[in-house]
Amino acid sequence: MRILVLTKRQYTGKDLLDERFGRLFEIPAALSEWGHDVRGIAISYRKRAQGAYRWTEYPRLSWRSENALPLGLLCYNRILSSATNEWMPDVVWSSGDMLQCTLAFRWTRECGLPLVIDLYDNYESFGLSRLPGLAQSFRVACREAEGVTTVGSLLAQRVEHRYRRIRPTGIVQNGARKDLFVVRDRLECRRRLGLPLDGRLVGTAGAINDDRGISDLFEAFLALASRDEQLWLVHAGVTDSTPARFRHPRIVDLGVLPLEQVPFVLSALDVGVVCNRDSEFGRYCMPLKLFEMLSTRTPVVAAEVGEAARVLAAHPECLYEPGNSLDLAGKIEYQLSTPQVDALPAAPSWADCARGLEAFLLPLVRG
Repeated sequence: MRILVLTKRQYTGKDLLDERFGRLFEIPAALSEWGHDVRGIAISYRKRAQGAYRWTEYPRLSWRSENALPLGLLCYNRILSSATNEWMPDVVWSSGDMLQCTLAFRWTRECGLPLVIDLYDNYESFGLSRLPGLAQSFRVACREAEGVTTVGSLLAQRVEHRYRRIRPTGIVQNGARKDLFVVRDRLECRRRLGLPLDGRLVGTAGAINDDRGISDLFEAFLALASRDEQLWLVHAGVTDSTPARFRHPRIVDLGVLPLEQVPFVLSALDVGVVCNRDSEFGRYCMPLKLFEMLSTRTPVVAAEVGEAARVLAAHPECLYEPGNSLDLAGKIEYQLSTPQVDALPAAPSWADCARGLEAFLLPLVRG
């Protein structure tokens, strides 16, 4: 297949091209390794170097970056037409946000190309939903596109009901990099990061933001730390003002780390925590951090909402009520005394996810 990927460049706090990050890089890269000709166009909402991006290990994968401002969005159709002047895709896979999917829908309708819209979150919960008319245009695109892929079954159900889809909707979940997120020696990881060797460490890595309910973790830690002098809270990632509200000598902020160092953080923990809120975002997202913790076989406690609740449904001892820090504290305490790891589900790899997308795209292309 010749697959054109259309998306934005910055997502989930990472840069698609500079950091070769996540779903929108890993899945196209895997497809290219299997012989598919994959090309992508990433629209950057921040000023970045424009032009072609290629990697020697992925000879059948190429990306092109264009800045949205000052003229990128106005020249969107011209950019896409230029990219496909001598190379016409069999199918277009568009993701990122409502704007990217809507623009891709309009262009593919003009060109007569099949479009598959990918939803890795509930895009209507993003700030772009406030732009006049965009939400309605996005719903039309989701209803009329030849295919829609979603990160989980809950979002697929929402799409089929809310957008009245009668065409195929498939599930392509998130995965973990199995070359990075592996079982590691806990003490060695602590030495590498300068963390207490004999302490009991709870924590997380990722978005340390209150809109993800991260205050649950800080409040639970303070409640437990008052009676456990060996307990430490460790976190890494971009923060908002939440950590500043919780001062304690045994809270360690590792800052923003390269992806290659994140597995050492997770493997250093006695318990990893995945916070979330019961919100329009939280009810439909699939926290990537959960799969990365499962892949490192770190004992985990996650907010009982959305896809995390579905993945861990058979393990109520690993789920806490979002917004209830006392419940979270109790579940952390249980995991510290009786770690539950062996029975937890395995995390899919990005190759597994790419196989799912490949199986979804092939019938559309053949049809």
